[in-house]
Amino acid sequence: MQAGERFPGSSELVDGRTLLQPKENPGTRPAARRWQAVAAWVAGGLVLFAFFLRISFGERVDSDGANSALQAWDLVHGHLMLHGWIFGDATFYAFELPLNGIVELLFGVGSLAVHVGSALTYLIVAACAVALAVTSSRGRARAVRCAVVVALLAVPLLAVPPVLVLLEEPDHIGTSMFLLVSFLLIDRVPDRRFTAPLVGLILCAGQLSDATVRYVAVPAVVVVCGYRVLAGRKLRSGDTALVVAAVVSVPLESALRAAMAHFGAFVMVQPKAQLASPRLWPQHASMTWLDVRILFGSASEPGHKLSVSAAAFGLICLLAAIFGLARVIWTWRRASRAEQLLFAAIVFNVGTYLVSVMTFPNVSREVAAVLPCGAVLAARALVPARITGRPLAFAAVAATGLIALAPLAAAATRPPMRPATAPLAGWLEAHGLTYGIAGYWDASIVTLQSGNRVKIRTVDVWGKIEAAGWESNALWYNASRYDATFAVANYHGEYSAARFEHFLGKPAATYPVAGLLVLVYRTNLLRHISPEPGSS
Repeated sequence: MQAGERFPGSSELVDGRTLLQPKENPGTRPAARRWQAVAAWVAGGLVLFAFFLRISFGERVDSDGANSALQAWDLVHGHLMLHGWIFGDATFYAFELPLNGIVELLFGVGSLAVHVGSALTYLIVAACAVALAVTSSRGRARAVRCAVVVALLAVPLLAVPPVLVLLEEPDHIGTSMFLLVSFLLIDRVPDRRFTAPLVGLILCAGQLSDATVRYVAVPAVVVVCGYRVLAGRKLRSGDTALVVAAVVSVPLESALRAAMAHFGAFVMVQPKAQLASPRLWPQHASMTWLDVRILFGSASEPGHKLSVSAAAFGLICLLAAIFGLARVIWTWRRASRAEQLLFAAIVFNVGTYLVSVMTFPNVSREVAAVLPCGAVLAARALVPARITGRPLAFAAVAATGLIALAPLAAAATRPPMRPATAPLAGWLEAHGLTYGIAGYWDASIVTLQSGNRVKIRTVDVWGKIEAAGWESNALWYNASRYDATFAVANYHGEYSAARFEHFLGKPAATYPVAGLLVLVYRTNLLRHISPEPGSS
């Protein structure tokens, strides 16, 4: 026999254990088996996407998602710098916006494109998590690990709050892609020449999209790869290059953002990257634990009922992720790079959230990356690299497959939700009212639902009426280019008709539409709006 060939039934070292290789099945050619595997994975991905899309239809799209859709539309229509846009504390510029823009080129501006883009984002995150989970596994163990990952990502979709975080507008879950892809490269090809530069570029792009990458992925790579340099006592290594790449990605992203700003790119609100007072940390710990439980679907927010079975299922998934974390601690020296990186990412994500001023109860979006990272660790801890015995393997695949499909099927039964402001969009278009102003939650969502034919721009009415300084475009308020002839008001609250009339005067006509009031004027309302300080 040639060197490197194995006798049937020979052994192989996998995950530090010697496993017996099964005999090859002479009835199926290797090429055919590979194509069968590819077809199976593609079919599974399409089915999973269909479930995600159907579940997404069961929840609303609001102005947060609408603004991201409008940004994506500008991006794919040549406005690469998104001049005039004022982002919130995360831009999602390097992943979600291009992806959503491509979807909008196919489906147009509207709620459908937002749902499709959200489902694709979650599918890509799931695919990256599965790719990390199945590394070093063989045969049907790969399918079982895949099913475990899908189950942990699917169970939270039984509750409304996690669906809004995971399957609606960009809300940090897409940021997980940068973490998972970086960790996959480091795990599979740590010593290749291209790995460190590529990881550095991925981390740089991730930070341009979301500061979470800076406070989670970068320190995870530095700590884990730095530890491996010290443990191996070899300074000149791939791990050293990865540490350098991760560190350099921080000033590189700052320089890139400065260069973009110099050439007229978007501006953004700075993230609240501040430490809270240490006396608040114990209180933050309880809130963080609640947010993690909500993220995994084992707890509900006030006002959202969670069934006992769904909560129990979510608790099992959370315990599986905790078991995966504990296994990495117990086997740290023998753990793979991927497992160490995932563990570090979870610790840094939860830790920075706990001690920061961003900690709030019932706000799980800031720790969204914990879910896919925990799902990978759970799959690798619960499922061995090889499942011996054909009956056992088939039983494991069938059981885990059903466990993964059950929450998806249950969540998909939620009826589609019709946007509350859809009647308003139709009424305005039918009456020739195509440019106006409103409060944040009644503005861009109507623009999206009308297919960008009716444009409503966000204003603030705190002491004076002015252009919004959050998720808006300064160019919208140019009175020489646009003529705003109506305002959308609520019956009560901050954006009441009385508040608008205080700043704009009496309207020429008032119409009640879909629980809102449309105030029609014969003057350009943009002339009454003060620009946001610092906008241009």
